[in-house]
Amino acid sequence: MGTDDTSAGARLRQCGRFLLPALMLTALLASTGHAADTVYTIGNYPVEASAENAVAAKEQAIADGQQAAFRSLLKRLVPVTQYPKLQKLASVRAAELVEGVKVRSERNSRTDYIASFDFAFQAKSVRDLLRREGIAFVDEQAPTLTLVAVWRGPGSDNAAWTTVWRGLDLENALTPVNLQPLRPDVGAEAVEGIARAEPSAMRAFAGAYAAEHLVVAVAQQEAGKLKLLLVGRDAVGPLYLERTYRLDADASYTRELSAVIALRTLEGRWKAIKGGSGGSAGPTLSAAGGRIDLLIAVEFRGMAEWQDISRKLSATPGGDG
Repeated sequence: MGTDDTSAGARLRQCGRFLLPALMLTALLASTGHAADTVYTIGNYPVEASAENAVAAKEQAIADGQQAAFRSLLKRLVPVTQYPKLQKLASVRAAELVEGVKVRSERNSRTDYIASFDFAFQAKSVRDLLRREGIAFVDEQAPTLTLVAVWRGPGSDNAAWTTVWRGLDLENALTPVNLQPLRPDVGAEAVEGIARAEPSAMRAFAGAYAAEHLVVAVAQQEAGKLKLLLVGRDAVGPLYLERTYRLDADASYTRELSAVIALRTLEGRWKAIKGGSGGSAGPTLSAAGGRIDLLIAVEFRGMAEWQDISRKLSATPGGDG
């Protein structure tokens, strides 16, 4: 565990040969989102410190933790195009913006302190700070998304994969998540169909969970890699995203990393259509008439891969050209 934004709870790691014609994608500009101060809480955040005694270690852990949690809050609210401007806030004392601290769990020795906290920040003060510095932000929550965690193949199971997601700050996210396990009445055929992006499989999941906004997070571990597929529909629109991670020596870390990035991806999609308020940059995407022009570069090798890509693109609602 660590106290920085790159700690165990939130660390992040990270040619186009063919250029596709511009795609006209219909953006579903959701009007059901709501502004909520809950997004100004960073929940279940891990902290850790060592000092001469347990009391001093706890004080240090809280001080470091709230500073790191504030950095996570800024990345939640601010579109990625505005990240360079966050350097202007490097000297801000997070303690002056904290509204409350809640202990989730804690343990200590004579010199060490390890815990998990909820850090609630003052919504108005943070908004005023961002506006004063001319930094665009989004603090309107998207409609709640139902997410089903599915594990394919050996190496883990659905319960363990669901637990990884449960450890994230799902309730306070810009895109709040209602996490659901794989239902026993969803057959293996539907799971395999989801992995192949078959519309009938998605309809089977949607019927089983009765959710307007539903995303299935399918993970599979093989050949030293973790493959994660997000498929379904969020408040922005249809979603199909595939990403592969090299397995870390600690496989549980790689699974957690993939879930963290997936949640940030969902938040990033929402920020893209909502734009940013309070700054001079304006919206990150303009959506005149509800349509957005996107120029997409895709790398592929051979006709088989191209046919697979073409099939998925043609199945995407709102796509032309």
